Amino acid sequence: MIVGLTGGIGSGKTTVAKLFQKLGVPIYISDLEAKKLMVSSPKIKSALLDLFGKQAYIDSQLNKPFLASKIFNDNVLLKAMNAIVHPEVALHFNEWYKKQKSHFVIKEAAVLFENGSYLHCDYIITVTAPKDTRINRVIFRDKSSIKKVEAIINNQWSDQERLNLSHFEIKNIDLDQTKHQVKKVFDTLMRYTN
Repeated sequence: MIVGLTGGIGSGKTTVAKLFQKLGVPIYISDLEAKKLMVSSPKIKSALLDLFGKQAYIDSQLNKPFLASKIFNDNVLLKAMNAIVHPEVALHFNEWYKKQKSHFVIKEAAVLFENGSYLHCDYIITVTAPKDTRINRVIFRDKSSIKKVEAIINNQWSDQERLNLSHFEIKNIDLDQTKHQVKKVFDTLMRYTN
């Protein structure tokens, strides 16, 4: 089974994914793999250079600040970049998935619904946390401004929109409670595989 794991920025998707990993579930972090592919895939690199110009890379590495500044308020550019990257990530995930030997895998993706990859998942978990908590986490993690984090949140689906299409919700506020919820979802999913 493929279990999608999503949630808004700062909700703690990666924390939850790592808790599943500790229970023996293989996890695929889509954003991380996308960043690797943006450097290693000649096909993606060539398309991004065509789209953004030579400034997209510095010494063969992704120029993240430049790309972020370009797509931050430009939905057309963001969609164009996603159209280059997402199909390649989907292919990469499928190759990875074929090699796994567990009852189910977790595919963690911030834009699981937005890019349509939720359609290939058997079950979906949405990680939620209060907006203030999420903002504080991101400010602490990325040294970002409140304004920037709020702009990202406003550009993403709401928790309610995600939950309407999800099978499970994990409220990630207190780590011990989160661990308990992860174990509960894990046990339920294991029952579904038998």
